[in-house]
Amino acid sequence: MENSKSEAKSMKVTIYDIAKKAGVSIATVSKVINNTGSMRESTRQRVLEIMQQLNYQPSVMASALMGKKTETIGLLVPDISNPLFSEMARTIEDRAHDQGMSVIMCSTDDNPEKEKKYVELLQRKQVDGFIVGASFHDKSLLQELIDNNIPLVMLTQDEPSLDVSKVTVDDFKGGYEATSHLLFNGHQNIAIIAEYAYSSNLRINGYRAAHEVYGAVSKEEYIYRTTASILNGKKYFDKLFSRQDVELPTAIFACNDQLAIGAIQAAKEKGLQIPNDVSIVGFDDTILATTTVPGLTTIAQPIKTMGEKIVDVLIKEIKAGKSLKERFLYNPELIVRGTTNVFNEGTVDKQ
Repeated sequence: MENSKSEAKSMKVTIYDIAKKAGVSIATVSKVINNTGSMRESTRQRVLEIMQQLNYQPSVMASALMGKKTETIGLLVPDISNPLFSEMARTIEDRAHDQGMSVIMCSTDDNPEKEKKYVELLQRKQVDGFIVGASFHDKSLLQELIDNNIPLVMLTQDEPSLDVSKVTVDDFKGGYEATSHLLFNGHQNIAIIAEYAYSSNLRINGYRAAHEVYGAVSKEEYIYRTTASILNGKKYFDKLFSRQDVELPTAIFACNDQLAIGAIQAAKEKGLQIPNDVSIVGFDDTILATTTVPGLTTIAQPIKTMGEKIVDVLIKEIKAGKSLKERFLYNPELIVRGTTNVFNEGTVDKQ
């Protein structure tokens, strides 16, 4: 006991130190400090015991937690190398700067361990609020933030299990528009390369709905799921075009531009002509869509508008001191470029 107290005197004990030694989250320690929320009594006593061992002064930390704002925002994105998130992050940073705020950005790489690490890091930095972009595996981490009245808003995903403000695009409509464009141009065998994400679920539902409206049959065997990367776009294009059990697709709807670019590269490596042999539609309308030859037909998200709106919503909640639970749903737009055209039944043999 004396050794622990002497160690505490030699360095400033933080809420992170308490959480680490007690084997709990920072949010749990915060609940104990502020006597809020529910937890096992044994957990509460364990945290109090560690605080006593380290000669920790809750009143000092409580004032830091509940007092002055740091004028910083925590931004969590799954992959900053994805142009959608890099473009979003740029807009978010610019808008925050205009409002006198700074942004600390963390790229989780879709890794649950990194999600936990960065949530704790941002809490130690005492950010005034969180923006969570797209997929996030451990929803309990976010729920803890919500339970502790830490402002949190979500961007580009409408996760139904979390009751927070959200800024997103109409993913169902985007999937419907992409598929309708291909069906209108005579394509019947349309494959889809999607992500393991709630947004992709909605885009796939839009894909199915478009088939129903056009009186066509959506083939479940044409639906693949993967993570967003150019490499995976190539991989799943190759899988589609190496199958012997189904007719080869004449068109592909990729649920983001990275996957679409990978599909284009794989098609060219097979000697296929785009769009004459296979049409391809992406989603997002990032800078990648204008760098391909031919240019990528894609579903555009209003990236700048959404990025600015999410900052405004978060700052509003920080000032209000509570979640306002607003939802902003933006319309996607089909941008037709050179990777789609009318289906020509006399194309070259794709096998």
